[in-house]
Amino acid sequence: MRTEGDTWDIVSSVGMTALQVAAARAIETGRPDALIQDDYAALFVEAAGDQATIALVRDPQRWTGTPLMDGYIGLRSKFFDDLFLSAGRSGVRQAVILAAGLDARAYRLDWPQGTTVFEIDQPQVLDFKRQVLSEAGAVPRADRREVSIDLRDDWPAALIAAGFDPAIPTVWSAEGLLPYLPGAAQDALFHRIDELSAPSSSLATDTFDNSVDLRQVSDYQAEHLRDTPYDKVDFSTLFYTDARADTAGWLTAQGWTTSTLRPDELPSIYHRPMPELPTPFNQLTAAIQYLTAHKPA
Repeated sequence: MRTEGDTWDIVSSVGMTALQVAAARAIETGRPDALIQDDYAALFVEAAGDQATIALVRDPQRWTGTPLMDGYIGLRSKFFDDLFLSAGRSGVRQAVILAAGLDARAYRLDWPQGTTVFEIDQPQVLDFKRQVLSEAGAVPRADRREVSIDLRDDWPAALIAAGFDPAIPTVWSAEGLLPYLPGAAQDALFHRIDELSAPSSSLATDTFDNSVDLRQVSDYQAEHLRDTPYDKVDFSTLFYTDARADTAGWLTAQGWTTSTLRPDELPSIYHRPMPELPTPFNQLTAAIQYLTAHKPA
């Protein structure tokens, strides 16, 4: 179970979920109909040294029909990629990736000249990422700045200390993050984003209906996914299910304009069918909504 102030590296707790997402991005990159191109994801998996996750990337066909391998992460990654690219085309030159994990967008997206990308995450996670990318000789396509801090702490002060300018528009992402935050921390997160966002800022996140029965997912993992890479993460012990504000409603009340999409709407947008997942994981994805918000000029 999670504890207040808990920390992790890339092969434990919440860090392991970031590693599995990197594996899914690596596999997506290798598809003939790939929606994203992330040449760094496989490097992270190999460097982490977790043999089960390495096997996931080296032999993806073996895991067809399992939660991450049927295109969900590819679709999600494309959705967030498009947010950043659209903001750049509209003139935004400041991006913040909350809980950046092994996100390599600072290296793989075509950022407009003069863009600064801030990545916020646990120190051990960012240290690992920096080392892998440095050893690979990777060069960011934007001015990349690390902000090594827990999002449950005073991250706005750390962000500003890293050079963030709250007076200019920002594009924010909180991808795959919210269920891992206590309700109070999630509410505080959006309060702070609102305070730091100049007019013409934008935000994307995936919200989660915490009434979903996570025990069904855990039971399915125990019965069908034992001794697979998916046996390493028990969402019922990682997700917080306490009360929190409705994100879309709260942002709307602050003057943002919001829109939402369900995960099952993305396949038609990106012309990528997604096979049916096992029932518990269908219920898990059905509890998710993709939220986009814009702060009027």
